[in-house]
Amino acid sequence: MRTLLLVGLLAACALSAQGQGAEARLEEMGITLPEPPAPVANYVRSVRSGNLIFLAGHGPLQADGTYLTGKVGRDLSVEEGYEAARLTGLALLASLRAEIGDLDKVVRIVKVNGMVNAIEDFTEQPNVINGCSDLFVEVFGPAIGRHARTAVGMSSLPIGIAVEIEAVVEVED
Repeated sequence: MRTLLLVGLLAACALSAQGQGAEARLEEMGITLPEPPAPVANYVRSVRSGNLIFLAGHGPLQADGTYLTGKVGRDLSVEEGYEAARLTGLALLASLRAEIGDLDKVVRIVKVNGMVNAIEDFTEQPNVINGCSDLFVEVFGPAIGRHARTAVGMSSLPIGIAVEIEAVVEVED
Protein backbone atom coordinates (compact mmCIF):
# COMPACT_ATOMS: atom_id res chain seq x y z
CA MET A 1 0.00 0.00 0.00
CA ARG A 2 2.84 2.43 0.81
CA THR A 3 4.38 1.85 -2.64
CA LEU A 4 1.08 2.69 -4.32
CA LEU A 5 0.75 5.77 -2.14
CA LEU A 6 4.25 6.94 -3.06
CA VAL A 7 3.55 6.39 -6.75
CA GLY A 8 0.30 8.37 -6.42
CA LEU A 9 2.02 11.24 -4.60
CA LEU A 10 4.83 11.37 -7.17
CA ALA A 11 2.29 11.40 -9.97
CA ALA A 12 0.40 14.23 -8.26
CA CYS A 13 3.62 16.22 -7.95
CA ALA A 14 4.43 15.66 -11.62
CA LEU A 15 0.92 16.69 -12.66
CA SER A 16 1.12 19.78 -10.46
CA ALA A 17 4.37 20.75 -12.16
CA GLN A 18 2.63 20.44 -15.53
CA GLY A 19 -0.14 22.76 -14.35
CA GLN A 20 -2.87 20.14 -14.56
CA GLY A 21 -5.88 21.07 -12.45
CA ALA A 22 -7.83 19.04 -9.93
CA GLU A 23 -10.71 18.29 -12.28
CA ALA A 24 -8.33 16.86 -14.90
CA ARG A 25 -6.50 14.85 -12.23
CA LEU A 26 -9.75 13.27 -11.04
CA GLU A 27 -10.54 12.29 -14.61
CA GLU A 28 -7.05 10.89 -15.19
CA MET A 29 -7.28 8.94 -11.93
CA GLY A 30 -10.58 7.45 -13.13
CA ILE A 31 -12.48 8.95 -10.20
CA THR A 32 -16.11 9.95 -10.52
CA LEU A 33 -17.29 11.79 -7.45
CA PRO A 34 -20.46 10.53 -5.81
CA GLU A 35 -23.60 12.59 -5.52
CA PRO A 36 -23.12 14.89 -2.54
CA PRO A 37 -24.59 13.18 0.51
CA ALA A 38 -27.72 14.60 2.09
CA PRO A 39 -27.29 15.89 5.64
CA VAL A 40 -28.51 13.36 8.21
CA ALA A 41 -29.77 16.04 10.64
CA ASN A 42 -30.51 19.78 10.87
CA TYR A 43 -27.43 21.25 9.14
CA VAL A 44 -26.05 22.02 5.66
CA ARG A 45 -23.16 20.26 3.91
CA SER A 46 -21.14 23.45 3.50
CA VAL A 47 -21.06 27.12 4.42
CA ARG A 48 -19.11 29.80 2.61
CA SER A 49 -17.68 32.73 4.55
CA GLY A 50 -15.60 35.00 2.34
CA ASN A 51 -13.04 32.82 0.60
CA LEU A 52 -13.40 29.94 3.05
CA ILE A 53 -15.64 26.92 2.65
CA PHE A 54 -16.46 25.05 5.86
CA LEU A 55 -17.42 21.48 5.01
CA ALA A 56 -19.56 19.71 7.59
CA GLY A 57 -18.56 16.31 8.91
CA HIS A 58 -18.91 13.67 6.19
CA GLY A 59 -18.76 9.90 6.42
CA PRO A 60 -17.51 7.08 4.17
CA LEU A 61 -20.17 7.00 1.47
CA GLN A 62 -19.98 3.78 -0.55
CA ALA A 63 -20.91 3.41 -4.23
CA ASP A 64 -24.27 1.85 -3.31
CA GLY A 65 -25.22 4.94 -1.26
CA THR A 66 -24.72 3.31 2.13
CA TYR A 67 -22.11 4.27 4.69
CA LEU A 68 -19.19 2.09 5.72
CA THR A 69 -19.74 1.36 9.39
CA GLY A 70 -17.77 -0.33 12.12
CA LYS A 71 -15.16 0.23 14.75
CA VAL A 72 -11.52 0.37 13.59
CA GLY A 73 -9.44 -2.09 15.57
CA ARG A 74 -12.34 -4.50 16.00
CA ASP A 75 -14.54 -4.60 12.88
CA LEU A 76 -12.11 -2.91 10.48
CA SER A 77 -8.35 -3.03 10.02
CA VAL A 78 -6.22 0.11 9.77
CA GLU A 79 -6.12 -0.43 5.98
CA GLU A 80 -9.92 -0.64 5.82
CA GLY A 81 -10.11 2.49 7.96
CA TYR A 82 -7.75 4.20 5.51
CA GLU A 83 -10.12 3.27 2.66
CA ALA A 84 -13.06 4.59 4.71
CA ALA A 85 -11.23 7.90 5.10
CA ARG A 86 -10.54 7.98 1.36
CA LEU A 87 -14.25 7.41 0.64
CA THR A 88 -15.01 10.23 3.06
CA GLY A 89 -12.57 12.47 1.19
CA LEU A 90 -14.44 11.75 -2.04
CA ALA A 91 -17.73 12.72 -0.36
CA LEU A 92 -16.11 15.95 0.88
CA LEU A 93 -14.89 16.74 -2.65
CA ALA A 94 -18.39 16.10 -4.01
CA SER A 95 -19.89 18.57 -1.55
CA LEU A 96 -17.12 21.07 -2.25
CA ARG A 97 -17.72 20.86 -6.00
CA ALA A 98 -21.46 21.31 -5.41
CA GLU A 99 -20.70 24.48 -3.43
CA ILE A 100 -18.14 26.10 -5.76
CA GLY A 101 -18.90 24.47 -9.14
CA ASP A 102 -15.32 23.57 -10.08
CA LEU A 103 -12.54 22.07 -7.95
CA ASP A 104 -9.97 24.07 -9.92
CA LYS A 105 -11.12 27.09 -7.87
CA VAL A 106 -9.50 25.60 -4.75
CA VAL A 107 -6.60 27.72 -3.54
CA ARG A 108 -5.69 25.59 -0.51
CA ILE A 109 -6.98 22.78 1.65
CA VAL A 110 -6.52 24.60 4.96
CA LYS A 111 -7.57 22.18 7.70
CA VAL A 112 -8.88 18.65 8.03
CA ASN A 113 -10.44 17.34 11.24
CA GLY A 114 -10.65 13.56 11.26
CA MET A 115 -12.48 11.40 13.76
CA VAL A 116 -12.06 7.63 13.87
CA ASN A 117 -14.63 5.30 15.42
CA ALA A 118 -12.14 3.09 17.23
CA ILE A 119 -11.63 0.72 20.10
CA GLU A 120 -10.48 2.25 23.38
CA ASP A 121 -6.75 1.55 23.07
CA PHE A 122 -6.45 2.28 19.32
CA THR A 123 -3.59 4.71 18.55
CA GLU A 124 -3.29 4.69 14.74
CA GLN A 125 -5.79 7.46 13.99
CA PRO A 126 -3.25 9.38 11.84
CA ASN A 127 -2.72 6.31 9.62
CA VAL A 128 -6.48 6.05 9.09
CA ILE A 129 -7.09 9.74 8.32
CA ASN A 130 -4.18 9.63 5.86
CA GLY A 131 -6.72 8.06 3.49
CA CYS A 132 -8.33 11.48 3.12
CA SER A 133 -5.13 13.52 3.35
CA ASP A 134 -3.38 11.42 0.72
CA LEU A 135 -6.37 11.78 -1.62
CA PHE A 136 -6.29 15.57 -1.29
CA VAL A 137 -2.57 15.66 -2.14
CA GLU A 138 -3.13 13.31 -5.12
CA VAL A 139 -5.97 15.48 -6.46
CA PHE A 140 -4.61 18.97 -5.74
CA GLY A 141 -0.85 18.40 -5.56
CA PRO A 142 1.19 19.10 -2.43
CA ALA A 143 1.20 22.91 -2.70
CA ILE A 144 -2.61 23.06 -2.48
CA GLY A 145 -3.55 19.71 -0.97
CA ARG A 146 -1.29 19.49 2.11
CA HIS A 147 -3.07 20.84 5.14
CA ALA A 148 -3.13 21.26 8.88
CA ARG A 149 -4.89 18.30 10.49
CA THR A 150 -6.34 16.70 13.56
CA ALA A 151 -6.83 12.92 13.82
CA VAL A 152 -8.55 11.68 16.96
CA GLY A 153 -10.32 8.57 18.18
CA MET A 154 -13.97 8.49 19.23
CA SER A 155 -15.94 5.93 21.18
CA SER A 156 -18.76 6.21 18.63
CA LEU A 157 -19.82 8.22 15.59
CA PRO A 158 -23.26 8.93 14.07
CA ILE A 159 -25.01 5.86 12.60
CA GLY A 160 -21.89 3.84 13.45
CA ILE A 161 -19.76 5.23 10.59
CA ALA A 162 -16.09 4.26 10.67
CA VAL A 163 -14.78 7.80 10.23
CA GLU A 164 -16.11 11.34 10.11
CA ILE A 165 -14.10 14.13 8.54
CA GLU A 166 -14.69 17.85 8.18
CA ALA A 167 -12.58 20.37 6.29
CA VAL A 168 -11.89 24.05 5.74
CA VAL A 169 -10.97 25.02 2.18
CA GLU A 170 -9.81 28.34 0.74
CA VAL A 171 -11.21 29.13 -2.72
CA GLU A 172 -10.92 31.88 -5.33
CA ASP A 173 -13.28 34.86 -5.12
